[in-house]
Amino acid sequence: MGLSEGFWHHEHWLPPGATWEDMKESADVHYPQPQDLLFCIPGALLLIIIRCIFERTVALPLGRRLGVSDKLRPKVQPNATLEGFYVLLGRTPKEKDLISVAKQSDLPVKKVETWFRHRRAQDRPRLTKKFCEASWRFASYFTLFFSELALLYDKPWFLDHTVCWLGFPQQPLPPALGWFYLLELSFYCSLVATLPFDVKRKDFKEQIIHHIATITLIFVSYCANLIRFGMIVMLVHDASDYILELAKMLHYTKREQACEAVFIVFAVVFVISRLVVFPLITYYYFVTKFPLFLISCLINAFLMVLQLLHIFWSYLIIQMIFGIILRDAKRKDARSDTEESDGSEAEDLAASTE
Repeated sequence: MGLSEGFWHHEHWLPPGATWEDMKESADVHYPQPQDLLFCIPGALLLIIIRCIFERTVALPLGRRLGVSDKLRPKVQPNATLEGFYVLLGRTPKEKDLISVAKQSDLPVKKVETWFRHRRAQDRPRLTKKFCEASWRFASYFTLFFSELALLYDKPWFLDHTVCWLGFPQQPLPPALGWFYLLELSFYCSLVATLPFDVKRKDFKEQIIHHIATITLIFVSYCANLIRFGMIVMLVHDASDYILELAKMLHYTKREQACEAVFIVFAVVFVISRLVVFPLITYYYFVTKFPLFLISCLINAFLMVLQLLHIFWSYLIIQMIFGIILRDAKRKDARSDTEESDGSEAEDLAASTE
């Protein structure tokens, strides 16, 4: 048995007693084909192009109309010695390093310290870039979630998850669900491709883990014809994402009260969908009703990874909610304007929730 044949052996991908012969296509009956997933490569590239066009022609003008603007930042005088230290050794030198590099560049320590502060400010992402990113993600997650609702609301397995497994794996693939699966995979591939160029969040590593787990689950569930279960999982996960991006957009436009209200709505939806519906209903039916074989074990492992991330992000969300409550309790008529600070608590915590 060759490597390819061993990889696609039916005992790995299908439950006991089922073979690929049970999923032969005909003129009227179609099943998922692994080669279909190659469409995600041009799909991801197309989404990146659409994103660039959207951010320039829709998000940027919208942000300017809503008052989003970038603060003027002091220009940094070119200095090869300081730049070399900044790039190779660190953005925030310690006191002894400041003294050393000041001697090397023949500058006062205070001036060197100011240079590093201005240089760090220069590298911080601008507010318009953050708003454009949030706008694109809002439009994408909004479209994905309500498309999923439109595709699933009349399906018998939408509310009764036990129907997901009836007749499995002989469950023909409706073309609309197949194309949507490829769209979702293309979207997450585009997110991974643009991560190095996007605003880097404090939970960057968790984002990488989340995207890799999601792409793996979409790939594996498509090949194993777990489309019904996969659509339910995607619906549960997409239920709250667009609300978070809306809260970020309001945050960047300095609409504090609206931002906090939307964020609370997001927190409620996130906790219910990811800490209640997903583990107690969706995941429960998978582990109790689905037979155990190699791919089901792999899916189970990656679903557990996602659930651990849900718990981590829920902790950050609850922290944020308490911060809002305490701030509202102490707040008077005047409020300090800290929206554009890259270190603001609201942005850091909101940005950490995927």
